[in-house]
Amino acid sequence: MSDAAPSATTPTPDAPPTSEKPLANPVFRALWIATVVSNIGTWMHDVGASWLMTSLSPSPLMVALVQAATTFPIFLLSLPAGALADIVDRRKLLIAAQAFALVAMAVLAVMTYFDITTGWMLLVFTAAISVGGALSAPAFQAIVPELVPHKSLQQAVALNSLGINIARAIGPAVGGAIIALSGPWAVFALNAVSVIGILFVLFRWQRQVAPRRLPAEHFIGGMRAGVRYALRAPELKVILARSMAFFLFASSMWALLPLIARRDMGLGPAGYGALLTFMGGGAIAGALLLPKIRAKLSTNRMTLIASLVLAVVIFALSFVKSFAPAAAILTFGGFAWIAMMAALNGGAQASSPAWVKARALAIYLLVFQGAMTAGSTIWGATASRIGIAPTLEIAAILLVIATLFSVWRFPIGEAGSVNLTPSMHWPAPDIDSDVAHDRGPVMVTIEYKIDTDALDDFSAAMANMRRIRVRDGAIQWGIYQDAADPTLVVEFFTVESWLEHLRQHDRVTHTDKLDQDVVHAFHRGSEPPRVRHLITPDS
Repeated sequence: MSDAAPSATTPTPDAPPTSEKPLANPVFRALWIATVVSNIGTWMHDVGASWLMTSLSPSPLMVALVQAATTFPIFLLSLPAGALADIVDRRKLLIAAQAFALVAMAVLAVMTYFDITTGWMLLVFTAAISVGGALSAPAFQAIVPELVPHKSLQQAVALNSLGINIARAIGPAVGGAIIALSGPWAVFALNAVSVIGILFVLFRWQRQVAPRRLPAEHFIGGMRAGVRYALRAPELKVILARSMAFFLFASSMWALLPLIARRDMGLGPAGYGALLTFMGGGAIAGALLLPKIRAKLSTNRMTLIASLVLAVVIFALSFVKSFAPAAAILTFGGFAWIAMMAALNGGAQASSPAWVKARALAIYLLVFQGAMTAGSTIWGATASRIGIAPTLEIAAILLVIATLFSVWRFPIGEAGSVNLTPSMHWPAPDIDSDVAHDRGPVMVTIEYKIDTDALDDFSAAMANMRRIRVRDGAIQWGIYQDAADPTLVVEFFTVESWLEHLRQHDRVTHTDKLDQDVVHAFHRGSEPPRVRHLITPDS
């Protein structure tokens, strides 16, 4: 991202866009249009790659591995990419990743044109293209809050989902027609051309980076912090669990649809593309109707219905043998798919604060794509042994079971139920002199005066404080009661360095403050709880 001053229309952290309509922002609008065009190219490529593999190898496993080659790099690289996106210049990261993908697309197009592409080469280059997407995805999602005001974030996420499904409606049909006329190489080449628009917008975007009060995190430490946050953030853990339960079984539809179209229905590439177009049309209808659906249904109930509808779609696909009923079924599948994607993606966005947003979204993508990769491989291997129809029926039944369990065990909360903006309510540490950032470990103690008959309730309330301390960087935490004065309870937590403790000050949120207020309500001293900062002496 550029360090140059922003243009008059470019949003900055100090001057957020004033319009609540995301498309009113010229950078978001240009990037949205360029991304739609690029996604059309991506769907054309997906149709071309899947169809080419059915020609290069008739094995269901090899065809399913095309989906796995698309998703595995995202599973493998999501967390490193998220850490990079939170540490380095996101604009420059996006440019480098998109340029890498463009080169891979162009090479695959040339190889396919000269008819030297094999099944394994197709998988390798499909994975290479996906590497570019893996490095881009967390950064693309993390820049959305920079381009639109907070009130418009959900609308911007919905617009991005709508753009993906507009591309899904257009790309497969156009791709299938081009494959029928010119062959798969042509869609690979057009996919490369479609990336140019994104690169053009990124090169022109003058993003002002807010000055850092503290040094940037290191790469490995940043990844550890992202994982630590995901393990200690209840709202994000719910989204991750629901994603695993859904995508592991829903992936069967995507993995086996090319074979259903070619073997069971006798369709050509244009027919296969048309099936995906009907699914994209259902997704567009879903995206347009979702605001009305959300007004009547809770997120938890909406995801329950959407998952069950998709299970019915997958089960029904095991019986259809012609285009018309398959197209009708897939229209409902597209509707259900976009409802789930909007709920899970929006939930991941809403459950992560700014300091770790790219990493949290990367972990969501890791689970999403990991489940898709594992599912595609499992269902492809299963179909090779027992056939496509029984495989789809098993996947549909397991999706119903996983859905019912996850809705009961991991209910999704409503958007806006938590406020993850920094509260900055911790006072500056009271120290005699400046402390070097690398000094450590650091122990922080907080002394509370608690009525003895309230100790059990106080200890229960402290469970949330433990989660917050560990989530934001503590490597040790505990509470102790003074043996001489039972009303004196000391909380302690340890962090690796003074710099990590300063970062804790920046990470605490308004929702965290509510939990802290509950704890402080037990304090009976005339003064606030006393805080001490203890540092390992200089050697």
